[in-house]
Amino acid sequence: MYSAAETHSTGARWYAVWTRSRQEKSTAALLETLQVPHYLPLKSEARKWSDRKQSVMVPLFSGYLFVNINAEGDSKLQVLKAPGVVGLVGNSSGPAPIPAEQVEQIRTVVNSGVEYSNCDYFEEGDRVRVIRGALTGVQGTLLYGKSQSRLNVSIDMIQHSLAVIVSRNDLELLPTIKG
Repeated sequence: MYSAAETHSTGARWYAVWTRSRQEKSTAALLETLQVPHYLPLKSEARKWSDRKQSVMVPLFSGYLFVNINAEGDSKLQVLKAPGVVGLVGNSSGPAPIPAEQVEQIRTVVNSGVEYSNCDYFEEGDRVRVIRGALTGVQGTLLYGKSQSRLNVSIDMIQHSLAVIVSRNDLELLPTIKG
């Protein structure tokens, strides 16, 4: 992982890369050989075939991976030319950076050992921060389930989220940002 100081000194920021269907792993492998800093979050999933059951690692966000590049430099062109890459996620102004904190929060959830699942992207609900346990410091949106509370950790740019079961006693409310 690259520190915040390294990122700012090189002008590199995190961007979401949109890949062709089922090309996330091969694109990540190619970016590795090109020495492009990237992150492909994977999750274990049980797959069943007619003769066996097996656990396989699949991309957490189907069709996406993340790169840490300077969008003004040659690394952007290097990423865009890579086989399997459709483009960088953004708007009419160009690629839109993802806050490093959001990528770190996804990394924290994936590496924490707690149970998580993908969920729909939500823009409503209370913004909270975990104050105790393995996910201390992770921020997200609190979702209310039938019998459990879930923390929705989002990557806004690609409109994907992870849901983690949390105890409401381990959360604190964050101040509301008024627009």
